[in-house]
Amino acid sequence: MAMASLSLNSLPTQPPSRKIIETSLNYAASLKPIVISGDPPTFVSAPGRRIVAVGDLHGDLAKARCALELAGVLSSDGRDMWTGQETVLVQLGDILDRGEDEIAILSLLRSLQIQAKEHGGAVFQVNGNHETMNVEGDFRYVDSGAFDECSDFLEYLNDCEHNWDDAFASWFEVSESWKQERKVSNGSWGPWNLVKRQKGVIARSVLLRPGGPLASELARHPVVLKVDDWVFCHGGLLPHHVTYGIEKINNEVSKWMINGNEDDNGPQIPFIATRGYDSVVWNRLYSRDTTDLEDYNIEQIQSILDCTLQVVGAKAMVVGHTPQTTGVNCKYNCSIWRVDVGMSSGVLDSRPEVLEIRGDKTRVIRSKSDSFSELQAADYI
Repeated sequence: MAMASLSLNSLPTQPPSRKIIETSLNYAASLKPIVISGDPPTFVSAPGRRIVAVGDLHGDLAKARCALELAGVLSSDGRDMWTGQETVLVQLGDILDRGEDEIAILSLLRSLQIQAKEHGGAVFQVNGNHETMNVEGDFRYVDSGAFDECSDFLEYLNDCEHNWDDAFASWFEVSESWKQERKVSNGSWGPWNLVKRQKGVIARSVLLRPGGPLASELARHPVVLKVDDWVFCHGGLLPHHVTYGIEKINNEVSKWMINGNEDDNGPQIPFIATRGYDSVVWNRLYSRDTTDLEDYNIEQIQSILDCTLQVVGAKAMVVGHTPQTTGVNCKYNCSIWRVDVGMSSGVLDSRPEVLEIRGDKTRVIRSKSDSFSELQAADYI
């Protein structure tokens, strides 16, 4: 592999191409088209579709594939083909950090997005706190292998003559061979490991700084997504978020990831979405353990959740962010579903589970033999 320069001038001068504001996807004749409103997507009408939600993946490509196969949207023959037909897949964020195959997972999801569209389905991602942290330059939770993946990917991008779409969409197919070749050559670094790490940090900074090509890729995705009468976000939506405007939140985060909101003091980070314990990506109000809470605390949380859902016009919310040691579960009359099971080997290394939604019916898929629990979604409040 030729060593690629990490110069900013060698990268694409324009961010990746973005979707039009409103689009209809191809669809089966028996179903109405999926209609997406917002850029990044904020409101989705997907009548009659099966919806599957997958929680935090944290750089574990093997577990990601397992979860997607479990959801019935990825072939199990190693060809990485979309098998979900008209299914709508929603991934709840935190693809970055704690694992070494982050870009490969993002690349795989892009490939599935393209394939799903051809079959009348769709793939969506919402950004989590680890996506926004990395765009901020906070690399505290980055796996050493992920720094190496950034270096490898920049070299691959150079080999692809800086054609971002081609390189990004195909990276998941070649990343393993790059990784193996890197491991073979790692011995030659010897005392230069510090230099290698610095190279990885620089590569990550180039890719993920506001305006960088991978940050611009993340900017395609929302922080909050409403599909029919279900709302999806990484941490949790609160009444003041809805009052502020979920489309406004998505637009501000996207703009910051692409350009940085420059003023005299530098880029300004959208606080309501990405900073603070009650921001959209950090909120744990709905996903925390309730065993140590008094009844009146639980009632208060229920009231806040009910108010949020009523204002946003949804019957239930799906969140990730907080690993659930009991697996995917619901709380507060099943008006909140918690789908982060800590499946990544960098978190709990637990067995993947996914949530399936069909109209008013939900089920947790825990195995390929379809041993699951089926529950009725809460009535609209």
